[in-house]
Amino acid sequence: MATMQQTKRHQPKLHIRKGDTVMVIAGDDKGKTGEVTQVIPSKMRAIVEGINIVKKHMKATQEQEGGIVDMPAPIHVSNLALIDPKSGEATRVGRREENGEWVRYSKKSGNIIK
Repeated sequence: MATMQQTKRHQPKLHIRKGDTVMVIAGDDKGKTGEVTQVIPSKMRAIVEGINIVKKHMKATQEQEGGIVDMPAPIHVSNLALIDPKSGEATRVGRREENGEWVRYSKKSGNIIK
């Protein structure tokens, strides 16, 4: 039997970006909000400041001391919802074309998300 390699056709378009304020809608940190510090599109995950904190055992180096360090771990983007800039509640994100550019907008209020 011949084996076929599966390749990804394209990078998925994510509804969140670095710098967005998001709310966790599922998991241990449900209901908490934070700012996205990094997005990992290949794994469909994001790192949010103050969310999903884990303890990492770090080995000592010449520059830094070793020990147990608290750091945020990536969380799947399906467990995150963008905060509506107008109402402050979690909202879904849509895309529409305005003045020749595609912009993100809040499905709840219709406001454009910068």
